[in-house]
Amino acid sequence: MKKLILKQCKEFLDSLKSIRGYSPTTIKTYSQVFTEAFEHIEFIKEGQQIIFNLMPYRIFIAKLNAKTISKKLSALRSFVEYLNTQELSVILKSDDSIKVASTLPKPVSHKHITEALALADLRERLVVILLYTLGLRISELSALTLKDISTEWVRVVGKGSKQRDIPLIKSTKKLIDEYLVQNCVKIYLFEHNDEALSQNSLRYIITKVFKRVSLKVTPHQLRHSFATELLNSNAPIADVSELLGHASMATTQIYTKLGSALKLQNYNKAHPLSGAK
Repeated sequence: MKKLILKQCKEFLDSLKSIRGYSPTTIKTYSQVFTEAFEHIEFIKEGQQIIFNLMPYRIFIAKLNAKTISKKLSALRSFVEYLNTQELSVILKSDDSIKVASTLPKPVSHKHITEALALADLRERLVVILLYTLGLRISELSALTLKDISTEWVRVVGKGSKQRDIPLIKSTKKLIDEYLVQNCVKIYLFEHNDEALSQNSLRYIITKVFKRVSLKVTPHQLRHSFATELLNSNAPIADVSELLGHASMATTQIYTKLGSALKLQNYNKAHPLSGAK
């Protein structure tokens, strides 16, 4: 399928010159956009339709200024419009306007997590530990059932009802067992009146735990911490992506950028000639 797209791309660029009269500079710009974008876009064939999933590419260019991003996406839209005139059925996915964070996600350091855990009760410790050692979304933690937990694995139902299995380290399993001895739960690991404990209740627990050490921490930051710690310890990005339940490794690459940013920051603080001291 990608060969077909590349062939059509060449014909599109030729048409820009011969039919629309675009300048060589503009055509070169379009060509560069397509070369870059095709390395990241996910091409999906569904029946007679071809889907261009732009999300991995949008993440890749997210740090560029808004005008540059708009121009790149405009070039891709023009190409898709052309494809749809060539007896192809092509649709764009994730083409809608999205809000891109101005800063990279900030993980919580292992030191601060340890300090907070030292002041937490059993249930609070378990909530923090599960987010930190399994990389769960808060919705996934709320929905976690007893049958999802085995001796060495936790089965998680994530976005789009996709299942993934995450290794359960011994210390976490021991904490779960201790919690179950002290708490009578029927279906969900965290329950209230025989129903799953709400996401807001779990968020409140996290807020309360880290407030004791004067920190504002969200559940998602603990998920960031899980990913960052693994990547900084040289875990393969493909494995981390699978553990997080990401649909594309491009999403996981945000954390590799974060790791590089932190390394640069630490270098500038540490080196005597950096001028940061």
